[in-house]
Amino acid sequence: MNKPLILVVEDDAPIRNLMITILKTNDYRYLVASSGEAAILEASSHNPDIVLLDLGLPDLDGVQVIRKIRSWSNMPIIVISARSEDADKIEALDAGADDYLIKPFSVEELLARIRVTQRRLSYMTSEMLAVNSVFVNGKLRIDYAGGCAYLDGQELHLTPIEYKLLCLLSKNVGKVLTHTFITQNIWGRSWDKDIASLRVFMATLRKKLEAEPDSPQYIQTHIGVGYRMMKVE
Repeated sequence: MNKPLILVVEDDAPIRNLMITILKTNDYRYLVASSGEAAILEASSHNPDIVLLDLGLPDLDGVQVIRKIRSWSNMPIIVISARSEDADKIEALDAGADDYLIKPFSVEELLARIRVTQRRLSYMTSEMLAVNSVFVNGKLRIDYAGGCAYLDGQELHLTPIEYKLLCLLSKNVGKVLTHTFITQNIWGRSWDKDIASLRVFMATLRKKLEAEPDSPQYIQTHIGVGYRMMKVE
């Protein structure tokens, strides 16, 4: 089982360093953020597998961070907070958190929560691969296993980048994907020239996919933010 990429969101330096040490010792890959805005940026840029989130951040409340992430992603979020009241737990879980761990926590319990989340991720991924090897949205059909896409029964002749873009959007149908998230997934980085290239590739993809590119049915542009594949009945 591959180790997940974990985003640690904690503004208290000693606790943050402890969590980093725990992850390093157990060979987990990790990212770090010490504020809510930084957490949202890291989450959108790198799409971590798991988020370990403190609620008492200097700029945003952690519940706001959960809601922001949930507006475009289902990545697992484990809250790690000193807030022990039931009302705090309920608010975080209702906002979209997957688990809630109260400080102070033991190393063993933190690792156990991560392992449980990792197993759930692995199970969900295998289930999705088994069930969703073919994606259908309106007249669009993507055969992930075959590496082909069809529109109204006719095969679309796509470049490798266009196909990767189409697959990325389809696997997140209904969600707004930021420019940074897309370029990180397509090119493994996010530079200004990559965003300019993204716009070019998206334009060519639309010409092949949309009957009227100026009135798109499948791919919606969110100006200054990114793109979303819309669900077509």
